[in-house]
Amino acid sequence: MTGRAGHAVEIRRRHADHDHDVVTVESPAGVSAYRREPCPHCPWRRDQPTGRFPAEAFRHSAETAHDMSTHMFGCHMSGPNKPQHCAGFLLRGAAHNLAVRLDLMKGKITPDEVHSPVPLYDSYREMAEANGVPPDDPALAPCRD
Repeated sequence: MTGRAGHAVEIRRRHADHDHDVVTVESPAGVSAYRREPCPHCPWRRDQPTGRFPAEAFRHSAETAHDMSTHMFGCHMSGPNKPQHCAGFLLRGAAHNLAVRLDLMKGKITPDEVHSPVPLYDSYREMAEANGVPPDDPALAPCRD
């Protein structure tokens, strides 16, 4: 797919349930927008009810926590047109993510700007399991904790 100049381009969409899709977008060159703290309904927040998003969405997004992944977990509130990386992901799920590490190296992400006023899950695996993904699910096997 192609997008207008300066806009994100949808490169993949996977259906999670009747109300949710997991969308993979590619941002314009040089753009790396990110949330500074988790949004009110962030799935990384321990104070949010589980099940807001279907387990299948967590299976689809597990690749963001795989070693050397080039896919980042996006904030669902920012949407696919003006994507931002999720603050919860940056704080708890991005340590082994190649794309995040490159953005940190290039100064596109300033880690001191990202914080959470609420407790977060310690890893992608923990968050996914809390939201219905079985511990032995193959999607979680390559996740780095």
